[in-house]
Amino acid sequence: MAGDQNPLRQSLQFRLSAWVSALLLGVAVVSSHVLALTLMFEVLPHPGPPPMPPGIPPPDFAGPGGPLGQPGPRVSGLLLDISVRLGALLLAAWVGARWLSDPVRRLAGAARELGHNIHRPPLPETGTLECREATRVFNQMQQHICAQLEQRDQFVAAVSHDLRTPLTRLALRVESLQDASERQRFGRDIAEMDSMIRATLDYLRGAADAEPWVALDLASLVDSLVHDQQDSGHDVVQASTLGAPLAPVRAQASALRRCLTNLLENAVRYGGAAEVRLTEDADAVRVTVLDRGPGIPDAELVKVLQPFYRVEASRNRDSGGVGLGLATASDIARQHGGTIRLCNRPGGGLQAELVLPRKPVESKMLLN
Repeated sequence: MAGDQNPLRQSLQFRLSAWVSALLLGVAVVSSHVLALTLMFEVLPHPGPPPMPPGIPPPDFAGPGGPLGQPGPRVSGLLLDISVRLGALLLAAWVGARWLSDPVRRLAGAARELGHNIHRPPLPETGTLECREATRVFNQMQQHICAQLEQRDQFVAAVSHDLRTPLTRLALRVESLQDASERQRFGRDIAEMDSMIRATLDYLRGAADAEPWVALDLASLVDSLVHDQQDSGHDVVQASTLGAPLAPVRAQASALRRCLTNLLENAVRYGGAAEVRLTEDADAVRVTVLDRGPGIPDAELVKVLQPFYRVEASRNRDSGGVGLGLATASDIARQHGGTIRLCNRPGGGLQAELVLPRKPVESKMLLN
């Protein structure tokens, strides 16, 4: 890396790029001249017969421009020469601009993809000196992010062990209490602490998961989640709104399952029941979860998608939670290129809609 940062080498690379650009421009200018002269000799008419004697006008004479008022050969040649040279220069400028901007387009595409796959292969360092330098910095940034995510995983694993060890000891000591009511209260507090720790650590760990992308049958996933909620004794129903089988979507299966589970659990926790609708159009697939709970104040519909934010009315022992369910669902939706949209229903209740954009599914995913 030190050799690439050598000022002498950078200067030589810059001069080489300048010479290549100048050479391309010179070739374009010479080619335009040759092409223009060739067309002038091949296309323009040859000189006509000798001029008539003085005082006798030529046939069909209509003025100084020539017969029938048309431009003479000299004017036509000048226009043809200018048109050919201008066209050649514009073509050369377009080709040169495309050649110079191609590495920038690749860099922009890699930056967009980085949000969905942090472990993507590094970009090849090609193009002009500036493009190679920008690509090198981009690759270094990706390496630093991957290293920080790995360190965070190690930190989360250590914190999880350190927190769960004393919590396990407390749970064992609670069993030795004589008073049943005391055991129940302590046990409930320990279970709540364990749930909060698990939710927090899962959220911190979730963004760094390197889960593969697969072709997922979203309709089957929604159907299985609804049945899981029903088996747990929750009032969850699915309204079938699809007129044709749903095509597979490109997704991370476990992450998307966690996203939809959080939406369903939020509806059941605060609304007591939930209705699920699955719809699609040419641009997106939508999974809508509706409930008849208290809803969320309009001013806080965006805030509840932030980590650890909870509506004041939900801060009680019965509802529980640490304010990570909707935030996790929103992060997973954004990772899939989609969004979570919240709105209050007419007559009371909340509508949470997962919108996933339609993306082409690779054939090798379907084979898997």
